[in-house]
Amino acid sequence: MTLTLQNIEEAKETIKNNNIVLFMKGTKDMPGCGFSAHVVQILNNLNLDYVDIDVLNDENFKENMKKFTNWPTFPQLYVKGEFIGGCDIIKEMFDSGELLELLNTKGIDVKT
Repeated sequence: MTLTLQNIEEAKETIKNNNIVLFMKGTKDMPGCGFSAHVVQILNNLNLDYVDIDVLNDENFKENMKKFTNWPTFPQLYVKGEFIGGCDIIKEMFDSGELLELLNTKGIDVKT
């Protein structure tokens, strides 16, 4: 499900109400950069249901998300309300099996 958000309060609610949220450039159907595309590929390989939010629609929202997470780049992945990281961290966690372990620990069903 792709959402368009207007402000940080909406982002907080989305993070709280969804198991997996990916703030990214573009959408999961049309990623706007290679880093976002790579994280989408990882999440899709794990057959996960997740919400994707395109930060390119609103420069103000994008800058506020950077401040909110204290993370300067996108994509930004949240699992069960917890900020996990960006592309490099997600890739490392996926390659090591740590991402699958985290998802299982959080009670998220992974259909590999």
